[in-house]
Amino acid sequence: MSKREAQVDRKTKETRISLNLNLDGRGETHLQMGVPFFEHMLNLWARHGLFDLTINAQGDLEIDAHHLVEDTGITLGQALYKGMGDKEGIKRFGFFVLPMDEALVMVSLDLSDRPLLVYEVEVPAERVGEFDTELLEEFLRAFVQEARVTLHVKLIHGKNSHHILEAVFKALGKSLDQALTRDSRIQGVPSTKGKL
Repeated sequence: MSKREAQVDRKTKETRISLNLNLDGRGETHLQMGVPFFEHMLNLWARHGLFDLTINAQGDLEIDAHHLVEDTGITLGQALYKGMGDKEGIKRFGFFVLPMDEALVMVSLDLSDRPLLVYEVEVPAERVGEFDTELLEEFLRAFVQEARVTLHVKLIHGKNSHHILEAVFKALGKSLDQALTRDSRIQGVPSTKGKL
């Protein structure tokens, strides 16, 4: 089996990001980004998806975290797409409903090569710590575009903003792990078209 790993570097006038992703990892992370809550969320994503993730990033945090969060979505999506390779033998679809105390979040996705985000999450608080909660949608939109994934994220219920965001990242990790799992019964790519 080929190794499913990718290195992506992105440099703009606003951010510098170096990211390494191993899709067949153990959930180990090394994150240096300067946005502690976002690092916490990515750590949860990697741990529950069983991905090894290393990110060294700098951004114009003196303005806010918007550019760094969005560009991390871009680089992580590119790494996922590159790391998947030809997608032969993968299950393709992933679905998880995750409880996080009073919060319940559903994530459903298709590694389809057709980027689409359906986002139905209303986070009660504008900020969790120093993190602007509307950046969750910006991150997911950038990630979906570059990973070429169809992604549905729905908050079923929840009141605590920290719990809601945590449930989204955990459920995304679990769903991706499911979709990326190889099944020896699948010959080629899982599509009647013969191509994703």
